[in-house]
Amino acid sequence: MMIDKFLQYVKYERRYSEHTSISYETDLRQFAEYFEKSRSKEFDPKIIETNDIREWIVTLMRQGDKSSSVNRKLSALKSFYKFLMKVGYVQHNPMKQVVSPKKEKRLPVFLREGELNELLDDIKDVFSNDFDGVRDRLVIESFYNLGIRLSELIGIEDKDVDLLNRVVKVTGKGNKQRIIPFGKSLEESMREYLSIRRATTGTEGPFFQKEDGLPMYPMMVYRIVNKYLKYVSSQKKKSPHVLRHTFATAMLNNGAEINAVKELLGHANLSATEVYTHTTFEQLQKIYKQAHPRA
Repeated sequence: MMIDKFLQYVKYERRYSEHTSISYETDLRQFAEYFEKSRSKEFDPKIIETNDIREWIVTLMRQGDKSSSVNRKLSALKSFYKFLMKVGYVQHNPMKQVVSPKKEKRLPVFLREGELNELLDDIKDVFSNDFDGVRDRLVIESFYNLGIRLSELIGIEDKDVDLLNRVVKVTGKGNKQRIIPFGKSLEESMREYLSIRRATTGTEGPFFQKEDGLPMYPMMVYRIVNKYLKYVSSQKKKSPHVLRHTFATAMLNNGAEINAVKELLGHANLSATEVYTHTTFEQLQKIYKQAHPRA
């Protein structure tokens, strides 16, 4: 059987890993079994048409397979038919006209505005009044108010923060810099932090510091965010990026223009920002169903 010959080829000539070889075998035998059941014919790669493969894709999607899983199976078929063409077993490749299903866009995970407000305003004694507590609160506020990435927060220098004009300069991907405005509340938190930082570290340079005056590092920031979000959220993902998503979603929910949000986030393309419109639309649908008497 040609499947067996192909598996020998990828294992011994191409030296693919055992994991890949097993995956190829599983996917190819699944297709062969599907063909024999749906067509009542013995599987032979020579008689397979493009429509046979397309119908298999539809069957897989209907039974709940994700597009990533389907694309992996199609990758196995593509490699199989390349081999068959190479050894001269088939004269045409039915995979040439097959279009792979698009990958699903993962909707970003975010917190509700009320959850962040509860953490920052309502829960008492969550943040201590010492250096660590004041700094940690500012870390949470900065992610939520500025919508910045973890690397951008760590990269902020003292010279990048203009408290008088309430703007901060951040350096994003590709060393592209952008100016982000902020409000009075964040300004006050920054002034409080700088005051206690001077008394604790006495070091200038990096804006967000450890007690020894050195810059914070990524895992430290991640742990801080994870620690405090546990107070208000039960969702599994509790990361700095969740707060960035929360910023973008809150901006759009409150009427911000999508192009303005794109600039604030530092996205190169509008498509990267548009994912948040799907999120806000889902929220609107939920609100409609909950509130409208005929929903």
